[in-house]
Order: sequence, then C-alpha cells, then structure tokens
Amino acid sequence: MTPPFTVLSVCMGNICRSPMSERLLVLRLREALGDDAERVDDLLLSHSCGLGSWHVGEGMTEATADVLRERGGEGEGFRSRQIGSDKVDISDLILTATTEQVDYIRYNHPEALERTFLVRHFAALLDHVDERTLPAFDPEPEAFQARGVAIVKAVDALRDRGEESELDDPWGLDLTTYRRIADELDAALVPFAALLTGGTR
Repeated sequence: MTPPFTVLSVCMGNICRSPMSERLLVLRLREALGDDAERVDDLLLSHSCGLGSWHVGEGMTEATADVLRERGGEGEGFRSRQIGSDKVDISDLILTATTEQVDYIRYNHPEALERTFLVRHFAALLDHVDERTLPAFDPEPEAFQARGVAIVKAVDALRDRGEESELDDPWGLDLTTYRRIADELDAALVPFAALLTGGTR
C-alpha cells in the first residue's frame, strides 16, 4: 500500500506555528480537492513537531486554536511532539519556520536537507515550478504521492532563487499577530495545495 504524501511542519515548541501549518495544510488541500475532499486522509499525512521538549504532550496555544477555527479548521485533538528520526525519515517534505530549524536538519539529518525548506521560501519557489514537468494530478495515493515528491524535487533544484523569509514566533503575543502568521502560512499553503491538485496557483 502506498503511503500518503507526508509533510512535516517544524517550529521551536510545536504549540503555535507548526500546528497551525499542519492543520491549515489539511484544510487547504481539502478545499483544493473539491469533489475528492473526502479522500484527503488517504492522500496526505500532515504532521508537526518542535525542536525543543518544553511543551511535549501539551495542546496548541488557545490563540492558535482560535485562528484555526476562524478559518474553518480545528484546534482539538493536538498534542505537541519533539523532532526525531521517526518523524523526519517518513516525511517527503519538511517545512520550517526559521533558518535555525533548517540548520538543525542540516546537522542532524543531512540526508533530509534536499527536502527541507523555510515554508515561506518554499512558497516563493513554487512560482518557478513548471507544472508541465510534473506527473499529472490523480486522486489516487500512488499518483498523488508521486506528484508531491516531484514538486519537492523541482523546488529543490530552484532553491538558490527567492527570498528566504522566516515566520515570526507569535508565542505570548496578541491574536492579531497569530492572524498575521496564519495569513503568511496560507499565502504559502494555498498555492501549494493548488499545485498538488492541478488547480490554479
């Protein structure tokens, strides 16, 4: 059985930015799939973790949950996790909030560096991917995983382009800041979901 296309979102504590990314990606892919939305769990595994262990086992912050609910997502049922080989090794794509997390992958999981990107840089590079070079979209797990992996390889070949913008840490800040972070994540994840499904970026 083909595993789903697997995306790992990484931040520091896994209670703000990375759970927001994890849940928003599922939401935006479900929307992009349209009539095939019920198949999202067969096609995508979106998970997340933090570099630190401070919050392991805790839920996401209430502000994170509030922002997700405002956008039609869910904040319930989440527990913070710490990064490890078990999470990195199964992931076809690793999206980080900051260069610190990219550097962590570089030094601790160098074999995964070619599939690791700052989430906002990844989004900037998507604009340069020629969709004609990708496998056709098909809502079957094997074909969907192949298209996802091809996108990651195409973006890796372009990584010298684009601006390497980081995602600010909203921890302890107001809801307006959390909403801005969600806007920045959506600016990355909506076009990604569209490219995965053959839609308009």
